[in-house]
Amino acid sequence: MHVLPPDTDSYIDEILREYSDMVYRIALTNTKQKFDADDIFQEVFLAFFQSHVQFESEEHIKYWLIRVTVNFCKKHHRSAWQKRTVSLDAAMQLSSCMTEQEFTVYDAVCRLPVKYRTVIQLFYFEDMTIDDISRVLHRKDTTVKSQLARARGKLREMLKGDYFYEP
Repeated sequence: MHVLPPDTDSYIDEILREYSDMVYRIALTNTKQKFDADDIFQEVFLAFFQSHVQFESEEHIKYWLIRVTVNFCKKHHRSAWQKRTVSLDAAMQLSSCMTEQEFTVYDAVCRLPVKYRTVIQLFYFEDMTIDDISRVLHRKDTTVKSQLARARGKLREMLKGDYFYEP
């Protein structure tokens, strides 16, 4: 991707084309609700296009978008509205576009605590290295490694019998 001057329509199109799927996947995995993910998606890109940050590289843009998406997801989880409402079942929304196996794994990932869900999302679905994840989330490498290990253990336990053979 070649980043154009930030004041052009082509720049906006290029940023959205390059990063919209990533931002939406992170938001959906964290919120588990299409409508909440849509709201966070809009907030993230609105913040991006209104920001006056001087981005040094494409990697800087990507990491900034991930960090802001994670922060908006945290804000969403802390909101009074979220704490007082019963969420709709996202399974109905997603089951039509996933195989049964994909949905089973996705459902297990969504049941993980947010800190584990986030590192799994970034490591497996966004193909980020542990070093990259630690920089984006402002966590130590060892913390990210242990969160990945714990998340894998929890997933192994949740999916026991389905995808893991345990003698």
